[in-house]
Amino acid sequence: MSQVSETVCSNCHSTMPAELRFCRNCGFRLTGSTGGYTGTQYPATAVSESGAAPKKKRRISGMSWIFVGLLVFFVGAAAFTAIVTPLRNRSNVMQRTAVVKASIGADQFDNTDQGVIFESGGTPGGPADQAGLVGGDVIVKFDGQPVHEEDEIDELMTKTPIGKTVEIEYLRDGQTKTTKLTTISQDDNRRLYREFERRPEGRAHFGYEDGDAERVQVPGMNIFGVRLGTILRSRPADLAGIKDGDIVTAFDGVPIRTTDEMLMRVRRALPYSTVKLTIMRKGENEGDPIQKLDIPVKMGKQ
Repeated sequence: MSQVSETVCSNCHSTMPAELRFCRNCGFRLTGSTGGYTGTQYPATAVSESGAAPKKKRRISGMSWIFVGLLVFFVGAAAFTAIVTPLRNRSNVMQRTAVVKASIGADQFDNTDQGVIFESGGTPGGPADQAGLVGGDVIVKFDGQPVHEEDEIDELMTKTPIGKTVEIEYLRDGQTKTTKLTTISQDDNRRLYREFERRPEGRAHFGYEDGDAERVQVPGMNIFGVRLGTILRSRPADLAGIKDGDIVTAFDGVPIRTTDEMLMRVRRALPYSTVKLTIMRKGENEGDPIQKLDIPVKMGKQ
């Protein structure tokens, strides 16, 4: 029978088989061991001063990780809601404010010494249009309130209830006039404009370069008009006898005082209809008096 070799632990003096690397009693490394150990064994550095085996570290279980993940998710969701909800409420308030703001249908206000001027009667069929206001009119009072700056008009539109009939005092060609109109909502104003843009008749064509037109005062008179810079050849205006430099003061009976009003009236005319233009034309010779002419123009179609 072969003799089993043994070794003695230098720490606890227990006898152990020589093939073991660590003492079974205290876990101390055995000097000169060459074998392996499949049982419970601890490195020397892991043994406490009392000789007891160290405790294993506790690991976080899978369920704990799920709990932590859910906790992070709900905390993040709460933070997101706390940030987004006030912004969303603010946006809703702003939208409601924009919807309830009143409109008179006119646009492009600007300041003057006398009051607030606007460039165009605006939306066809809108309050300003129905009240007979045109571009170039200067609003001096709105519902009894004096108006000096465009910001005041905007503030009045916010304070005035939709559907209220107000009196407008305005200046045209230096004369004070009054009219009444009933305010509408911004949404109704946009709806009216969309209906105009989509009308089945389409747009009329006059035949001038609107970028060359300019607002000028009629020589020797206290009124303004729109001087046409370039008349396109072989188009309705040219065929009717309108010339470069003619000053338009009325379009089918409507006073023309701004370039935007002139352009809007051309767009509003029905294709193939005949409109009467009132123009002021300089004489051919210097010193000749200015001529006032009424010229019928048969409109084309774009």
